Amino acid sequence: MEKIKHLFGRAGFGLAPAEWPTLKEQTLAAAVDELFSKVGQTASPLILPEIVSEEGVKMLSEEEKQAARKLNQERLWAVNADWVRRMASSENPLLERMTLFWHGHFACKSNTGRMAVQQLNVLRQHALGSFRELLLGIARDPSMIRYLNNQQNKKEQPNENFARELMELFTIGRGHYSENDIKEAARAFTGWSSNLQGEYVFRSRQHDDGRKTFMGKTGAFNGTDIIDILLEQKQTAAFIVRRIYRYFVNEKVDEDIVADLSRRFYESDYHIGQLMRYIFESDWFYAPANLGVKIKSPVELLAGMIRSMDMQFPQNHSILFLERALGQVLFNPPNVAGWPGSRTWIDNSTLMLRLNLAGLFFKVADIAFDLKEEPETTKLAMNQLDVSVNLASFYQLCQGKSQLEQFDLLAEVLLQKSPVFLKELAQKNQRLSGDDFIKLSVMQLCSLPEFQMC
Repeated sequence: MEKIKHLFGRAGFGLAPAEWPTLKEQTLAAAVDELFSKVGQTASPLILPEIVSEEGVKMLSEEEKQAARKLNQERLWAVNADWVRRMASSENPLLERMTLFWHGHFACKSNTGRMAVQQLNVLRQHALGSFRELLLGIARDPSMIRYLNNQQNKKEQPNENFARELMELFTIGRGHYSENDIKEAARAFTGWSSNLQGEYVFRSRQHDDGRKTFMGKTGAFNGTDIIDILLEQKQTAAFIVRRIYRYFVNEKVDEDIVADLSRRFYESDYHIGQLMRYIFESDWFYAPANLGVKIKSPVELLAGMIRSMDMQFPQNHSILFLERALGQVLFNPPNVAGWPGSRTWIDNSTLMLRLNLAGLFFKVADIAFDLKEEPETTKLAMNQLDVSVNLASFYQLCQGKSQLEQFDLLAEVLLQKSPVFLKELAQKNQRLSGDDFIKLSVMQLCSLPEFQMC
């Protein structure tokens, strides 16, 4: 039972109350099978929103330009909020969780909803497939091309930004390449660009098709060749596996396990799904030292609360406001290195907000929180958040049980690890009856520090 919770807490966004009675009776092997049951299916691409192209914007009046930019911004917010809702409600939580991981690994700012969806489609399509195909997709992604200035990477004047980050952050890691490798890789990626409609294009006239020497090999390399050479390096497998281990298993890395995983990943030709399945089927993944030790990111926390409490946010701005307040706005990382994660999610203000979130959602608490230098569209008072909570599945789960049994069951669903004082808390709530007892208990459990962990 504890292992099932751990699996769905790390490979998804926790459990909905309606899922728990069935899942807790499953064997661990069956639960893993269920998570991977849809891996072989092609991820359905998200529909690209229409935009006014950059070319079209130039033909508009200044007033029309402002309206077009506002519309593009609102569609970006809609993509963001819809993805959070999809994480919370998806029948394929592993796909969304892996997509969120790669979104942080390939940290990139998207300026329009269309480009955000294009990148999401690349991440979702390859999230559990070939890491090589994922890399190629990202290298051709218009958001990444613009974010790392490959739009300006031309034969006469190479721009090294993308080549540098490809090695430092996306594949092999710092200390395993030279400055000359960066220069030669940049030459190989010249001409990988995007057009005014935000689509990938290869500009052959801007491409340097001369001979290049990269990591000891010489040839008329293009960007695809550079990626293949990087994947030939076992250090690339080790770098990716280390990132995956720290995200899905533990910030404290077991070097022996990482070495074994790296070998397997390399020998599988960088098959992500095979690696993840091996991790989730391994005994060490469920070791006590790995249970309940990961601080949920803001998006993980929100998606989990929406999933467990069937919450509805009619207005996209409410979700955006919470992301900003908690410190993680999708499609808008702090820099190319992404969100540091771990303990950086918590400071005095975000901890206070996290512990009061449930009370805010139930409309029984308020908290002053000022977002400086934010657009007016995201400035909301916390007590004005447009949100509804539906605990019907909790009421059904607890039907026919005593109050203490109800409280234990609620804690079983919501917490990975339970504090020792839970029984005392349950006894204090006994002054209430029926649904009121369940509502107060859910709110209290979601307000505990232990709820911040998975």
